[in-house]
Amino acid sequence: MADRVRPGRLQRREARAAYVFIAPWIIGFLVFTAAPMVVSLWLSFTDYSLVEPGHAVGMANYQQLLDDPRVGKSLANTFTYAAMFVPLGNVVALGLAMLLHRVGRAAGFFRTVFYLPVMTPAVAAGAMFLLLLNGQRGLLNQVLGWFGITGPDWTTDPAWLKPSLAIVSLWTVGGSIIIYLAALNNVPRQLYEAALLDGAGPVRRFWSITLPMISGALFFTIITHTIAAMQMFDQAYTMFYGPQQKATASDESLVYMVYLFQNAFEFFKMGFASAMAWVLFVIILAITVVQVRIGNRFVYYEGDTPR
Repeated sequence: MADRVRPGRLQRREARAAYVFIAPWIIGFLVFTAAPMVVSLWLSFTDYSLVEPGHAVGMANYQQLLDDPRVGKSLANTFTYAAMFVPLGNVVALGLAMLLHRVGRAAGFFRTVFYLPVMTPAVAAGAMFLLLLNGQRGLLNQVLGWFGITGPDWTTDPAWLKPSLAIVSLWTVGGSIIIYLAALNNVPRQLYEAALLDGAGPVRRFWSITLPMISGALFFTIITHTIAAMQMFDQAYTMFYGPQQKATASDESLVYMVYLFQNAFEFFKMGFASAMAWVLFVIILAITVVQVRIGNRFVYYEGDTPR
């Protein structure tokens, strides 16, 4: 009888220990994530500002979202930016990871080099790229000039504002490079050997072996890049809406989070900004659900057969 009780007591002790270890995360989530979300949902139905008490206004803030043309413009800009950055960021990250995969012993050094930009403050990176992408004196246009190419006005031409943001955001793909490199290292070598014996070339091996075997990592990074793109703020605000650039800022560079920030902390329309935040939350949730539904048809999990 005692032998039967001991395992149960041990499991309860292990469960209590687990809760003790994860308690800081649970408390942090409740205090810094769940509670602010509940408060922001309540604020979205009020006209609260930072200087005056709020009053319930029902769905007025959400109706104003439909009537404000800058909301639609900022959301369209955000979708356009995401459509540029997500595929470009994943292609660049995968390409660099495949190069690192071939380096061998020096891979550890280059992993650190590629990941270091992630540690750079986004504001500092935005200020640096504002200089690099300068249409007249920027380094990028100078390099293009060496090849006889006249570079565009990256930061002033409305047609190039969103592509310039996508280029700047490539600075942050270091984490995805590490994820892809780990996935590539886990691809069984015997699959490539068998493909070589069958006469498969590099392109065929990439499409038939590499992509299916790292599809889980691709699936994860596509979702995380999409979420990050929909919430992009730091680079856009630093490059186009800082104290020196605000007077010349164009609506073509106005992304959703920048407009949300302006309403909350410049116009003091906290209730309207809270409504904007919840609309963005619903949009991201819907996009993620669609990606999961579609992605699960193509993702290979260990133990399954490739689809």
